[in-house]
Amino acid sequence: MDYFVYIARCRDGSLYTGSTWNIAKRIQEHNFNRRGAKSLKGKLPVKLIYSETFETRVEALKREKEIKGWRKEKKEKLIALALMSVAKKRV
Repeated sequence: MDYFVYIARCRDGSLYTGSTWNIAKRIQEHNFNRRGAKSLKGKLPVKLIYSETFETRVEALKREKEIKGWRKEKKEKLIALALMSVAKKRV
């Protein structure tokens, strides 16, 4: 089973970083269920903008902790680099 670290953009432009084994389900939970993160109240809906895949939950949790320690500017650079990489692959 794969595990994921993801970054979601909130309605107010802030970023939320989390980890899960099912990204689609987790984004749904954030937006429509009570199981979403309490810190997102008043910031919904969220939109998935970045993710990384890991083989183990431990690896994903370590990366989540690392990214959560970053300033927003560094997270935005990570997202921009990923988008540039995707755009280059399409060409």
